[in-house]
Amino acid sequence: MSLIQLNIKGISYSQTQTGAYALVLSESGGQRTLPIIIGAFEAQSIAIALEKEIRPPRPLTHDLFKSFADTFSIFVKEVVIHKLVDGVFFSSLICIREGEEQTIDARTSDAIALAVRFDAPIFTYENILDKAGVYLKVEEEMALEPLSSEEGDEALVELSPTDTEEDRLSGLTMAQLQKELEKAVIDEDYEMAAKIRDEIDRR
Repeated sequence: MSLIQLNIKGISYSQTQTGAYALVLSESGGQRTLPIIIGAFEAQSIAIALEKEIRPPRPLTHDLFKSFADTFSIFVKEVVIHKLVDGVFFSSLICIREGEEQTIDARTSDAIALAVRFDAPIFTYENILDKAGVYLKVEEEMALEPLSSEEGDEALVELSPTDTEEDRLSGLTMAQLQKELEKAVIDEDYEMAAKIRDEIDRR
């Protein structure tokens, strides 16, 4: 069965599970999307990897894996979401080392966090898209935060500010926003850093 490439469309708060996020993957050249529920840590890791402006002062777990792989000349060629059982997605990392290809099982959220870091493409099979894929309505699409970017494994986290936080940030000067951004990164408060970055981008 042929593989279909997926692109990361965005992350939003999960409407069905408290404390979880939905990573939304979109079909390349098509209209279907694949929503995958992931945990907060994995959502944060994916969002940080997509946001080139935010650099954590210490490496996250997926950054460590990337450094480890680079050190031992292991390259992640692609990620394949190959199975869906009882609402849980199963994925594989296709890795290359010394010219040999190896397949490693991984949670989908971890596999995608690594795919972003290795610039590796993400694929799935037609039968999985038929089973779990959905067509986004226009209003749903507008609600997603675009990214030039199992605990189940399930769409991407929208790190947009709340109205109260947005009002506070909108009252700060650019210099104050830059200082708060630096502090948030140092404190490893990446959700706040993303909110501040959004306010800077709006200006």
